[in-house]
Amino acid sequence: MDSQQLKAFLAVARHQSFSLAAEQLFLTQSAVSKRIQQLEQQLDSPLFERHNRSISLTESGQRLLPKAREILELMNDTQIQISNLAGSVEGTLNIATSHHIGLHRIPPFLTSFVRQYPAVRLDIRFLGSEDAYQAVEQRRVELALTTLDERQPDRVTAIPLWQDDMVCVCAPGHPLACQQQISLSSLAENVAILPEPDTITYRVVDAAFRDAGLTLETHMPTNYLETIKMMVSVGLGWSVLPSSMADDQLFVLPWPGAPMIRPLGVIHLANRTLTNAASAFIALLSDSATEPTNLIHDIVATEGEA
Repeated sequence: MDSQQLKAFLAVARHQSFSLAAEQLFLTQSAVSKRIQQLEQQLDSPLFERHNRSISLTESGQRLLPKAREILELMNDTQIQISNLAGSVEGTLNIATSHHIGLHRIPPFLTSFVRQYPAVRLDIRFLGSEDAYQAVEQRRVELALTTLDERQPDRVTAIPLWQDDMVCVCAPGHPLACQQQISLSSLAENVAILPEPDTITYRVVDAAFRDAGLTLETHMPTNYLETIKMMVSVGLGWSVLPSSMADDQLFVLPWPGAPMIRPLGVIHLANRTLTNAASAFIALLSDSATEPTNLIHDIVATEGEA
């Protein structure tokens, strides 16, 4: 049993497909099949049930699945611990970020980081909040900068860095802008332009309406805040956006509920050994985000992802 066999096993189990696993691992399908066969021979037990057009884990495969993850995670963490002993900051740092943070909050930090640590290769992916948490838990990225979830998974460590004060907005010519008093009921009667339902921002807004026994009428969901702002500004509906995005294109409505604050920060797997590069990046974010004169506080967020 070796790491390459276990990686092939996990890939096949994840995709329930030898061909998709081969694509993920950049191998031929026959090479993946051979590794699985070798593993099954060593364990003297079949790991997958082969059906006509699909595969599934056998009982032995189900027993091996968590152990395979633990073994590979232990091997990876041990390798990182040994590499960290040299004290050098190098290698690849995989980061996930929302568009909001990635485009308008961390550019000064990225500039500073690449200047201080030129031996580090940054691999940045733009993901929504839910996908970012999954990417961290599945070890597809080492760090993620995202909206922090109050339903924090135990396996994930979150470091708060910033917060967005959220405001309810519509177009200046929208019927809601003419009402002297705004209620959740009046908002529910109008179309809302909000992020996808699987985002943290949507859940926060939706919870206020569900608690009042109301249902949101949402059309054309999108996770790009600049796109939401455009649709709201032309009168297609109302929305909830960071206060920094409010300008003369939008009319700010008095939100009839508790103040909405969206915490933003960096997350990583709690039991994962961080590389020196990840630790250096977190230190840079944490130190700089607490300085009131830092560049980040002068950036106006005008686009992003919920």
